[in-house]
Amino acid sequence: MAITETTGETDGTAEVAGLLLAAGGGRRLGGRPKALLPHRGRPLVEHAVRMLREGGCDRVHVVLGAASDGVRERAALDGCVLVDNPAWEEGMGSSLRAGLESLAGTSAGAALVMLVDQPGIGAAAITRVREAYRSPASMVAAAYGGERGHPVLFGRDHWAGIASSADGDRGARAYLKEHAGAVELVECGDVAQAYDIDTEADLRHLE
Repeated sequence: MAITETTGETDGTAEVAGLLLAAGGGRRLGGRPKALLPHRGRPLVEHAVRMLREGGCDRVHVVLGAASDGVRERAALDGCVLVDNPAWEEGMGSSLRAGLESLAGTSAGAALVMLVDQPGIGAAAITRVREAYRSPASMVAAAYGGERGHPVLFGRDHWAGIASSADGDRGARAYLKEHAGAVELVECGDVAQAYDIDTEADLRHLE
């Protein structure tokens, strides 16, 4: 499915959809898919979805890849749109493309992108980024000590450009770098911690 680029301002009331990237296979975690890592007694993907909803994203699309059948069986994701990414092993870029394509036919004016392996980012940071949305031309990112991080909000006007440039594990980094002057940074270091669950040592952050 191609993403059609749109233009034009709105009054800022268009829907901001949550887009959760949860396809990773956890290569550095011995091949344990990150979506299914236990956190507070439930799969990590459930926690991320709950944070998006508490942060004001009523529509949530979840991109699955590694162990997608297992995620469907074990995680309670009622009301979410589940998007399969058969090319998940190619990296985050393929998941971002799949997620944006799944939103193309909806009423969403922006996608708020969150990574499943950052449980230190909760509803407060999501709310701050979401509330900075103004129009389909918006680009907003959480910042930690002034450094750009997640979540990142992409107005619909940017989806086609991001999809065409997203590659490997770089995700939208190339697009964000090219359009750095257009990205509004919202400081979230006082309400969130932007660590990743990448290695065995990082599992200490999970309860």
